[in-house]
Amino acid sequence: MSKATGPGFRPTHVVPRHGMPAWEAPDPARPTVPLDPLLPVELVERRGDWGHVRCSNGWAAWVDGRRLVAVPDDPPTADGPAATAADPRPLLARAGQALADYRSAVEGLAAGALDGEDFADRTAGLRIGLVVDGESMWLYDPEEGRWVYGDGRRLTTYATDRRVTGAEDAGHAPTRVVAPEGEL
Repeated sequence: MSKATGPGFRPTHVVPRHGMPAWEAPDPARPTVPLDPLLPVELVERRGDWGHVRCSNGWAAWVDGRRLVAVPDDPPTADGPAATAADPRPLLARAGQALADYRSAVEGLAAGALDGEDFADRTAGLRIGLVVDGESMWLYDPEEGRWVYGDGRRLTTYATDRRVTGAEDAGHAPTRVVAPEGEL
């Protein structure tokens, strides 16, 4: 991956739930480190099926842009339908407990009380995702397989990693380099 520079990071997409391969350039012969599942990314350029994405840490890579999961431009509004909202406190408590469990395992590993296998066993299944930006919060709900947006009062689904029911997964064609218009 290449290091990108620029002002603030605003995710436009999320990597699919199984992660995805990435390339240094829009060229299948130049693979790089794959992107993690559900990683928020910003799509900064498109070239045919290729998408150039930037991650929150500034790293950038080319991916199959067709596989990215788009997120809404703006967080859900506070006046959205009540049926999609929930009290954020229980999910924040579960995230806090998962973080405490992970921290405890890290401390055990650092102190020599756990070996690598014990650490892997203690952290198996832990999934935490949390971004707080002023009054806005994006929180991953592992039980529901979704990212939610919170404004301090309630949560609303922002993006999901669950497959849409009733839709057949037809897959997709492999990524290919597409020449700019007018070139052969």
